[in-house]
Amino acid sequence: MPTGASEDMARNYSFWQHKYGTYRPNTPLSEGIHTADLLIVGAGYTGLTTAREVKLNHPKLNVMVLEANEIGFGASGRNGGFNMALFGMEPETTVLRWGKQKAREAQEYMQKAVAYVHELIVSEGLDSDYEHTGMWRVAYTERQEKRLKKTYRLLCDLTKEGSYFFYQQEQVREKLHAPHIRAAIYEPQTGILDPCKHVRALKHLAEKAGACIYENSAVTDIRRTPEGIVVKTPDATVHTKKLVLATNAWTHTLPGPRKLRSRQRAVWTYQIVSEPLTKDEWETLGWRDRMSIEDNRQLVHYLRITKCGRITMGGGSIGFEYGDAMDKWQDPGVWQDLEAHFRWLFPSLKNKKIYYKWGGAVSANFDMVPEIGFIGDHNIIYSTGCIGHGVSLTQLNGRLIADLVSGVDSELSRFWIVNRKAIPVPPGNLLPFIGVKAITGALKGVDWYEEREFQSNRRQTSIT
Repeated sequence: MPTGASEDMARNYSFWQHKYGTYRPNTPLSEGIHTADLLIVGAGYTGLTTAREVKLNHPKLNVMVLEANEIGFGASGRNGGFNMALFGMEPETTVLRWGKQKAREAQEYMQKAVAYVHELIVSEGLDSDYEHTGMWRVAYTERQEKRLKKTYRLLCDLTKEGSYFFYQQEQVREKLHAPHIRAAIYEPQTGILDPCKHVRALKHLAEKAGACIYENSAVTDIRRTPEGIVVKTPDATVHTKKLVLATNAWTHTLPGPRKLRSRQRAVWTYQIVSEPLTKDEWETLGWRDRMSIEDNRQLVHYLRITKCGRITMGGGSIGFEYGDAMDKWQDPGVWQDLEAHFRWLFPSLKNKKIYYKWGGAVSANFDMVPEIGFIGDHNIIYSTGCIGHGVSLTQLNGRLIADLVSGVDSELSRFWIVNRKAIPVPPGNLLPFIGVKAITGALKGVDWYEEREFQSNRRQTSIT
């Protein structure tokens, strides 16, 4: 990509797109009438995995994929790149809403999802900058540490032995020089990747299997007819037997079945990335294990090392999309807060410059649990509600959806998120606005209460 960082930020490219360089998208779907056995809308992790898996199962099927932008523009190319096992928001929330048995099944599914991604990268030799370095979940204060220990005990109850370990502060400081971290849950069987490189590698795998992929081909209409399902783009019409809607955070903007508008809304999360660290700076940090990190605040921060020697950090405050504009990709206030947190967390990097800033939308539904569902009969399938933890989830969901497309009764297709009775998003904008403001206000209040002894220090860090 010939442009510089400032130009790419202005074009709403993620850091990963900027870092990727020149990319030549596939041509749009040509003008005219087309037919398909299976049409997939959305060429992210879910859609591309579904396409590949269906073609591997049924090589003779005509599988088409439509992407509204270029592959890597959506969440699959701008997330943090965490191949992680968190399901929904918190294990406590899943237990409260669905019970311990379903929470146990969900954690098992997520561990399978992480392994699926890791094994695919290794077996296919994908250039995804993958590192299987594990993950920490950290606490900054005594109150957060108490919650972290409760979460650790619950996770140990829900998963097989050896899935999680608890680090006290002295163990933390042996592996990372970040003075404000008091304790951590260590999850060894997780990893990090370059999300844009990975999704474009999945594109090549799907094409190798025989799927036909068209970029810059936005869908303008979806409707049923006596002969099947008809999907239109600005220049073309596709008649298909089955349809998979793998658009996640953009699902409510799709034309067609009204049910789609009540499944989820877009929540915006923001990220920054530093300039490359020097050898001395890395030595000062002691971050040799290269594990990814997420804190256990209510409005979490997430951070990791890149292959090119930088630190990315995201999270904190969020943006919420009430309508269909999908234009909240930048928020200078949140970026400023992230920079302040970065310097507070790593005092030795207080003068390190921030190189790049971006944002992206994730799919959030009303009860904060992923959902795979049908519209009418089983010929239209949708997937939403990744809650920002979708790198591994969406790819195993693609394998699951391939079973649903084929009508296969499998262990995956029986997972309880399939066609579950989800709570719909309230209609209009007023009720969601009130609900979001109430929830985010409460979460911010909890974080303020648990971290109030740090607030003045954080403000001073931001000023200096």
